[in-house]
Amino acid sequence: MSDTDYDYDLFTIGGGSGGVRASRVAAAHGAKVALAEEYRIGGTCVIRGCVPKKMLVYGAHFAEDLEDCEKFGWSIEGKSFDWVKLRDAVLADVDRLNGLYTETLENHDVELFHEKARLTGEHEITLASGKVVTAKHILIATGATPRIPDCPGHELGITSNEAFHLDEMPRRVLIAGGGYIANEFAGIFNEFGSKVTIINRTDVILRGYDEAVRDRLLQISMMKGIDFRFNAEFRGIEKTDDGALCVSMTNHDDLEVDCVLFATGRVPHTKDLGLQEIGVELGDHGEVLVDRFSKTNLDHVYAVGDCTDRIQLTPVAIREGQAFADTVFGDKPSAVDHDCVASAVFSHPPIAAVGMTEGEARNKLGGVKVYQSDFRPMKNVLAGRNERSLFKMICDAEDDRIVGIHMIAPEAPEMMQAAAIAVKAKLTKADFDATTAIHPTMAEELVLMR
Repeated sequence: MSDTDYDYDLFTIGGGSGGVRASRVAAAHGAKVALAEEYRIGGTCVIRGCVPKKMLVYGAHFAEDLEDCEKFGWSIEGKSFDWVKLRDAVLADVDRLNGLYTETLENHDVELFHEKARLTGEHEITLASGKVVTAKHILIATGATPRIPDCPGHELGITSNEAFHLDEMPRRVLIAGGGYIANEFAGIFNEFGSKVTIINRTDVILRGYDEAVRDRLLQISMMKGIDFRFNAEFRGIEKTDDGALCVSMTNHDDLEVDCVLFATGRVPHTKDLGLQEIGVELGDHGEVLVDRFSKTNLDHVYAVGDCTDRIQLTPVAIREGQAFADTVFGDKPSAVDHDCVASAVFSHPPIAAVGMTEGEARNKLGGVKVYQSDFRPMKNVLAGRNERSLFKMICDAEDDRIVGIHMIAPEAPEMMQAAAIAVKAKLTKADFDATTAIHPTMAEELVLMR
């Protein structure tokens, strides 16, 4: 088949952050592009993930701000919280963003199919409507989907997808999982007045984050009234006569709650796409196996984002989408550097990290120097809030190079963005020491650590 015999130069399956960026840039490079999305353009991040979640986090912060404001001279009478009002405002903004993403693609002449698509031949895609098209290149950008435990009654629980659409705030909520989604929703529900219990099948929360920082979050969360049940696996969920949910688990007593939220990780969304039928290799968890240029074992099939299970973060998917389009259609071979990617957990208070944890650095480098700042933010002092922040800097003992920064503090993610540039640029502790502090800020602790 010659190039001109294909209906499209690129057919993208999945309209999330990675698929949208790849399609838009490929079209800008002159390619004829189509994209199929069975749900809504914008993907997990924009529609049912980071963006609406961060809006709920902002909403939740007012609970403590309104409590603390009295110490700053403000008095507010008759304050109350209306979940439905916040929920609807957030969903309205999601609709706005969905419209903007759709518009962006249409303005770049990307043809949209609002339906499911699967591969039915090497270069052939069949849409749910029955339409069959061909493409020279195919990009899989189908993301990931919440993992649901296989226990009796699991259909009575919800995932983060449904959490944004609840009719009312549950009085008691059980959150299963120890990762960032579990801890973020625990903070949100707790601030909105729900009684929150987290159950986790191990005794470690936020695996992969620095031990001191995650221990600090655990202490603060417990102080805020969030309960943790460790080494607990689901036995089953049953509905009681009064409509509540009775959850039985290993190593702990049964618990009665009004809502069970599964936040037990996300699995690549690659089922029923026809990938294996045309010979695309998948990993043990269903992830699409790709090389550094996001290419599968078939020369014309590529994959980006969460479905490849490299790093499940929106900005990573966007970079992979950009690099793919530049490589294949822009005559500019580009690979994404997955080393030293900064990340955040929007818990209460939030965590931010870049580079190696202390444990990883000791294992990899041997000699390390650890600098730490453990302090009470000025705002917390005046508010009478007994909540301490922790900054940690890990350096290679041999050359003073900073190999990791970890923090838990109000606004930690906002501070980390600039600090991550320094770590990525391989700057040293001396470079930080040579920088004058901005006083009084929390961020000054980064250049004052001893």
